[in-house]
Amino acid sequence: MTSTVQRVLAERRHQLILRALRSGGPAAVTDLSEQLGVSAATIRRDLVKLEEEGLLTRVHGGAVVEEGDQPFAEVAEVRVSEKDAIAAKAASLVRDGQSVLLDIGTTAYRLARQLHGRRLTVITSNLVVYEELADDEGIELVLLGGVLRREYRSLVGFLTEDNLRQLHADWLFLGTSGVRPGGTVMDTTVVEVPVKRAMIKACDKVVLLADSAKFPGTGMARVCGPEELDMVVTNGPVDPTTRSSLEDAGVEVVPA
Repeated sequence: MTSTVQRVLAERRHQLILRALRSGGPAAVTDLSEQLGVSAATIRRDLVKLEEEGLLTRVHGGAVVEEGDQPFAEVAEVRVSEKDAIAAKAASLVRDGQSVLLDIGTTAYRLARQLHGRRLTVITSNLVVYEELADDEGIELVLLGGVLRREYRSLVGFLTEDNLRQLHADWLFLGTSGVRPGGTVMDTTVVEVPVKRAMIKACDKVVLLADSAKFPGTGMARVCGPEELDMVVTNGPVDPTTRSSLEDAGVEVVPA
């Protein structure tokens, strides 16, 4: 086989690998090997090359594509039934009369839909949550200030963080783009991280909402370690390494 043919085949594999990761999320070497009909060793070499070009990130046993935030409207259409199951379980944790801080993101929005008719205080920088609950007279709604991120329908920045330093809530329901095997909570967008950290400091109980795609998920920026969580509500199996890290830190893993 000539070097030109080899190069063309390699480029074609690279395209297929990136397409698979973008459409299906994180993938294992063994899965990619089966999909493309080549050896695991070939896939590993391809992943090294693609990582060197900055097109993906290798993780234990596979790879992910770090693409940053997708627009809210796109993410909202993904894994809706999973998010609803997680939201229903999370809503059952809250008692009437309590205060709830809802993070940005689509799972927090699905949770807001479960809170109608409750007597609660809801604090958020998530504009979609605000729009969902604005007409519910039983809910005292507190909208945090900040700089508008139009594509992701959220408010961020030092004004948001300063608002949070003046507030306290019983519950925080936190979103994530991925949970590392050591239990570290990650995010794809650096600008969101200080707001998430300020939210954690403002609450008694921190509950991470994470569907099955978030293990290991993606993310370049560290939000917090497992020791800052009280619960993880998830609909999917948590791999043994991550579960052990969470449980060692005293985190309760709650199935949705």
